[in-house]
Amino acid sequence: MARTREPGRGVAPDRDGRDDVHGPVRTCIGCRSRASASELLRVVAADGIVDPDPRHRKPGRGAWVHPDPDCLDRAERRSAFPRALRVPGPLDTGALHALLDPADTPPTGHDRRDDRRVRTRKQVDPHEPAVKPSR
Repeated sequence: MARTREPGRGVAPDRDGRDDVHGPVRTCIGCRSRASASELLRVVAADGIVDPDPRHRKPGRGAWVHPDPDCLDRAERRSAFPRALRVPGPLDTGALHALLDPADTPPTGHDRRDDRRVRTRKQVDPHEPAVKPSR
């Protein structure tokens, strides 16, 4: 006799109602929906500040939030950051707001992906020889 699944058991659908989430699945602390880790932004607590970790490399306990100002606002209203990151007291989310609301903050000259200074390359004419002839 074949086994049958009980009703209500199975994989929970993600935010869009699809079941085809591949890779690690995490829960957004703002809207409490499940999504692939590649769709969410990881944050860590560092010295009382919620520090964005877009490359998922920083040490410490992390929490996940959709890169959406609505999810950020929900997480702040519910005091989800201190609870998810397991730190006492409130946390400053200014860096996270600056990342998600670039229209509200002036440009700083930093690359948003990894917080290193953006290096610009010199423009090169492809028709000009790479080495100038000597006299």
